[in-house]
Order: sequence, then C-alpha cells, then structure tokens
Amino acid sequence: MIMKHRQLGASGLMLSEITYGNWLTHGESVERAAATACVRAALDAGITTFDTADVYAMGAAETVLGEALRGVRRESVEILTKVCNPTGPGPNDRGLSRKHVMESCHASLRRLGTDYVDLYQAHRFDDRTPLDETLIAFDDLVRQGKVRYLGVSEWTAKQIRAALDIGAELGLRSRLVSNQPQYNMLWRVIEPEVVPLSLAEGLGQIAFQPLAQGVLTGKYQPGQAPPPGSRAAGDGRAPRFIARVLGDELLTRVQGLRPIAADAGLSMAQLAIAWTLHRPGVSTALIGASRPDQVTENAAAAGVSLGDDVLRRVDETLGDLVDTDARKTAQMFAVKEGWARG
Repeated sequence: MIMKHRQLGASGLMLSEITYGNWLTHGESVERAAATACVRAALDAGITTFDTADVYAMGAAETVLGEALRGVRRESVEILTKVCNPTGPGPNDRGLSRKHVMESCHASLRRLGTDYVDLYQAHRFDDRTPLDETLIAFDDLVRQGKVRYLGVSEWTAKQIRAALDIGAELGLRSRLVSNQPQYNMLWRVIEPEVVPLSLAEGLGQIAFQPLAQGVLTGKYQPGQAPPPGSRAAGDGRAPRFIARVLGDELLTRVQGLRPIAADAGLSMAQLAIAWTLHRPGVSTALIGASRPDQVTENAAAAGVSLGDDVLRRVDETLGDLVDTDARKTAQMFAVKEGWARG
C-alpha cells in the first residue's frame, strides 16, 4: 500500500490521507514504548502527518511525539498542534489571548523539539478574547517562521466566517486553511453549515474520531460489557467520552455494518475511515491507536474507493441515528465553564 496525500483545503500543504493523533493515548493511557512503536508503525505505513495539542496529557503528549519523531527528517513530516484549552491553573493559562497563544506556541515547540509547526490550530473558540487579537497573534507567529499554516478546531460556521472576514479587513497575510471537527458515519453535524462554507472558502477538514471512539469498529456489543483492553474498559478519561456514544440500539445498528464491510473486503474500522475520506472537503482522517497493529490496519483505509451502493447501504443501516444537527457543532466536548477538554 502506498499512502496517498491530499491538499489541505486550498493551501499548498499536503497531508497524508491518514493522520496519526495522540489524544487520550500518549502520556496518558499508553506507555511511552508503546506510543513510540505506534508512531513508528505510522511512519512505516506512509503516514507523514501527526496531530497533537498542548493540553493532551498536560503537555506530555507533545513530548512523547517529539521524542518518537527524533531522527526523522523534519521536512518529511507535518506536525500539527493546538492552543486554547487550559494548560495550568492561572487565568491566562487558557484561551486565545495574545499572551497565551505566544507562550503556548513556544512551550509546544520546546516539547516537540522543533523550530516550527506545520499547522497551528485554535483548539476551540474563545468568546472572551477579541478575535482580531487572536488573528494578529497567529499572523505574527507565521511571520516569525514558528508556524507555517493556521487552522481551527470545532468552530461553528459563524465563527469561521467572522475570522475570515476580520482577517481580510485587517489585511493579514495568513488566513485559515483548515478546520478539525469530529466527523464520522454517526456524527455529521458539520454537513449543513461548516462544510459548505469551508468548501467555498478553501478550508480543508481534518476529521477526527472517524471511528466514533472505536464504536464503529464493532467491538462493542449490545447488552455486553466493554471488552477487556478496550478504551471503554480502561482508565483515564476515555471511558467517559466513549460512554456518550454507547447504547444498545446504536450498537445493534452498528453491527449491521459488518456485512457491508465484508462485502467490500474491509474491516469495519477501514470501512468507517474510508467513508470519512469520501466526504466532500475532507483532507485527512485522524486516527488514534494504542497498539501498532491498529495503526497498520487503519492506515490501509487510505486510497479505498467506496461505490455508491456501499454508501447507500451505510445510510440505510444507520437510519435516524445519524445526527446532522448543526447546532451541536462543538457541543460534544464542551464543559460548563465554556472550555472544551477534548
């Protein structure tokens, strides 16, 4: 298998169709040696794009990723990270103020062991900071050579539109080129508003959770406890997030995807990832893993072609459990104080 690459939106940056991410794994639920083995498996599979964030395991995820990529030619990989969510107890240890953006970027570069990141993303929208302040800070980082491209994650269409308009009014040289939303067969809330805007304005989608926290792999069975070794049965925060998408009716429908995958010669995980890669505007599908074999299996979804009949059968099987409510954009990971933890 040869990993294919796609342009990130209308930018010139090329990303591997599969991106390896380390939320809830590196520095948290996966030992360092296993994390390094997963990164090596990703590289062996042709994955060149790696996504992390300053808040993942409170910085440890960036450190582990940086160490795992040590010795790899820097120009041969794309490193993506994020800023916004709380990284400390202080009032300025969060958000998109100029202070936090600058300090967080410099800390991320130190942890990652690199002079620059290829894509710097606003992890969530910050309604406490003037948007022009954030955009100017981001533009300055690009001018300084510490950031190559800019993006956002889980922003609504209205928020993206505002950023594009303000950036144009200010005459900033750097504009947003990407959005990183949760997107999979079951969760399609970006389709009514975010996707049309992004297509019109040249933003590519970096789709995370194409497997819906592993639910779309079929390993969680209706009426049964999560299998040993799965994220839902583990420690840390993962079980709390997965519990949101577990339910007997949903799990029963998901099992109905099994013959569709078999007919296509794919595992259920590969079917789910390939489905995401078929959606308009998707530049890459972001996977996570706790074992190297998971990386290898999921990476094989790159370049898979799904016929219209397969896509129709998926929609018929999942039926009314598919969520397309645009009002739910960013809500899946919101908390009461307005800061997302995902």
